[in-house]
Amino acid sequence: MSEEGAAVATEREALDAYSTTVTTVAQKVLPSVASLRVRRSSRSFEGGAGSGVVITVDGFLVTSAHVVAQAGAATASFLDGSEYELDVVGADALSDLAIARARASTLQPIQIGNADDLTVGQLVVAIGNPMGFSGSVTSGVVSGLGRSLATADGNGHRRFIEDVIQTDAALNPGNSGGALADWRARLVGVNTAVAGMGLGLAVPINKTTQAILSALMRSGRVRRAYLGIAGGTRPLPPAMAQRLGRKAGVEVQEVVAGSPAAAASLRGGDIIVSVGEVAVAKAGDLQRLMVETQIGVRLPLTILRADKLVTVEVVPVELA
Repeated sequence: MSEEGAAVATEREALDAYSTTVTTVAQKVLPSVASLRVRRSSRSFEGGAGSGVVITVDGFLVTSAHVVAQAGAATASFLDGSEYELDVVGADALSDLAIARARASTLQPIQIGNADDLTVGQLVVAIGNPMGFSGSVTSGVVSGLGRSLATADGNGHRRFIEDVIQTDAALNPGNSGGALADWRARLVGVNTAVAGMGLGLAVPINKTTQAILSALMRSGRVRRAYLGIAGGTRPLPPAMAQRLGRKAGVEVQEVVAGSPAAAASLRGGDIIVSVGEVAVAKAGDLQRLMVETQIGVRLPLTILRADKLVTVEVVPVELA
């Protein structure tokens, strides 16, 4: 066989392997993905549509919070033609994740993966119901990791979802809440937004978001601790960076009046370098530590203030 013929054969084999992988993932994941129809009330015809993914055999689904926002009634339909009434268990706008439960005795759950294991360039498959077309499958690669997605809960609270997955797998309206799966057909993300031509974003499924989903399943809401600061990454002075063995901290850019941070005398320009024994370098690091167990607990913050390390104590309250 000539060199050109060998190259063509190799390319054909690669394409066949790619197609086989996508086909296998689709076959495994499709039975777990539902088309959601959401209405504002049981009597209303107005509403929206999206997707959901079965994560437990007894009918719990994960979807996007914005898909089920203000839902009065909802249904979940599957590719085999089955359809069930759907109850929204809880939604968390700040992570754009929600849990709903189909009134079904048994459903086929997807296998759960870990987005922290993803690498740029890795094959992913998006499955959902874009534009009302049930069971649509698109494929692509992870085109970026470590992205941030701004969210808001409607009460003036803003938050950034950290480590969002960027993919070039085609996403369209209706894909929100659908599955982003890896080559092993494991759920690694929940599709949440279309960022632009050829760019889609998905909320990662990892230890942090699994804790959110567990809280929603358990109590229908997520309790978070609140400090009352706005901050961003700030490089540390070279001498301090060498001393601490890290390059950056979280600069306090704004302190909310009457907040726990204000009571602890934090002020603009302070750079938080650690919370307890945990180092922080960006706002997402700080956000991840503001969990339910920190509410009402005296928490030491090590800050850099005027070239000196200072420890202050703050008592987070519950985010209302």
